Amino acid sequence: MTDTLIHGLYREGDKIADTKASHDVPIAQRWARRQFEAALVNPANRRKLRVIIVGSGLAGGAAAASLGEMGYNVDCFFYQDSARRAHSIAAQGGINAAKNYR
Repeated sequence: MTDTLIHGLYREGDKIADTKASHDVPIAQRWARRQFEAALVNPANRRKLRVIIVGSGLAGGAAAASLGEMGYNVDCFFYQDSARRAHSIAAQGGINAAKNYR
């Protein structure tokens, strides 16, 4: 490990090793190469994977519902007493009332 002080603020450590990114191609092409080499999830194996979602607002709720319908095991964590009490979901009722939607 190097012990070099950078601008008097922090010390430079070891390089972060990313084992999944191939280093035999230029940096501009690494993401495209990684996407090509990444393994896809077989639909039969989706029940073996657990997806953790933090937050049950509009984005978290939609992600949990969509992934659950696709066959993944989904855990959705929230701090309210009910998932329906998330701020964006609670605000939706006020928005619908203001626009005179049922």
